[in-house]
Amino acid sequence: MKIHILGICGTFMGSMALLAKEFGLEVSGQDASIYPPMSTQLTEHGITITDGFAIEDIPSGVDLFVVGNVMRRGMPVIEYLLDNKLPYISGPEFLAKYVLRDRHILVVTGTHGKTTTSSILAWILQYAGLNPGYLIGGLPNNFTRSAALGSGKYFVLEGDEYDCAFFDKRSKFLHYSPQTLIINNIEFDHADIFADLNAIITQFHHLLRIVPSNGLVVYRNDDKNIQHLLEKGCWTPCTSFGVNDADWNLSLFGDATLPATLLGEHNKLNALAAMAAAQHVGVDPKTAIQALQQFAGVKRRMEIKGVSNGVTVYSDFAHHPTAIKVTLAALRQLVSAQANIIAVVDICSNTMKAGVHQSTLPAAVEDAQAVLFYHAAQIAWDLQAVWQACHKPGGVYQNQQQLAQDLLKIAKPGDYILLMSNGAFEAVAQELIAATETA
Repeated sequence: MKIHILGICGTFMGSMALLAKEFGLEVSGQDASIYPPMSTQLTEHGITITDGFAIEDIPSGVDLFVVGNVMRRGMPVIEYLLDNKLPYISGPEFLAKYVLRDRHILVVTGTHGKTTTSSILAWILQYAGLNPGYLIGGLPNNFTRSAALGSGKYFVLEGDEYDCAFFDKRSKFLHYSPQTLIINNIEFDHADIFADLNAIITQFHHLLRIVPSNGLVVYRNDDKNIQHLLEKGCWTPCTSFGVNDADWNLSLFGDATLPATLLGEHNKLNALAAMAAAQHVGVDPKTAIQALQQFAGVKRRMEIKGVSNGVTVYSDFAHHPTAIKVTLAALRQLVSAQANIIAVVDICSNTMKAGVHQSTLPAAVEDAQAVLFYHAAQIAWDLQAVWQACHKPGGVYQNQQQLAQDLLKIAKPGDYILLMSNGAFEAVAQELIAATETA
């Protein structure tokens, strides 16, 4: 079977492509935004990627088109599919139909922490000898790739609440039929597709309706939105995790020494959720903690890009004020109280570009001594005023090269630069490291 993936370089679609290739299918794809690490991973596994969505670049003999949610009506390639009645399917439906059958599915959901928690859970199961399959929206350092079929019974899946495709507006996770479900947290996000928080909670409610009565729901105990969700109805046994007053709480770590990859309270909570889910499939907490001690983290999650001339550059995927705040807090915990942290925030997600969270951005960067905001696209709100409300050095930029140059002027030996973006921000890190090496 030959499939062609439109929008192949997204974190979900790229990982799905790897699974399809391992499944024995012939895989190719197109995308208008091709950049590492996903593009590198795909080409290394023999998957042909074409830049752009030109109709003439569609290979011959395609049996099925898998359509990513970046594709829209009006795009010539989509109109070509429809006009010629070519077979197409969404990524989540393809995954459910061809990959997930006959597996015990463990799905990790929530506004924040999905990638890290999925990576931790997959690693715990691997450490315990269960050889799970997994699909993760990032590159976990304990594995060589972001997705693998595995030979065991279990499959760990990062469950995104974003929609599936232009023709399927349900949340992706509704296709996955989890038997073990983690709900890390629920906040308003994805303002481009959800009208309000209640619309998101409704999708989670639909998800709870399909978790079987012999399954397990693992949830954060102090999240008021999760409590509201559970009050709407839950037909599955539940277990809670949290800082305290939960079935799984921070005291369970005892005197265990955890690695720097689990720095910060938010990462310890991610680990607790993964431990609870792992126990549901037979992994005891002692074994899980042993696995945690060897957890190597995830690329672009507090990832050190380089240290040069006394300046340390970190890269992180944080792009929501809550994630920005906890990531900065974790870095502050790692470095001295006197150290300068320079935060660089990319206004990149659709929700951030819409200005939904502009009022909470100043509080999110409190732990930084300087803050620089970057936005590639035009936005309709006053980012300059938001930066001024931070009362910190820095500025607002639309040019990455200028941003990097000014960062070099601001940063001094002993400083820490934290780049936070869910887009293609790696060039800034590379330029900073190259410049400081030659300084």
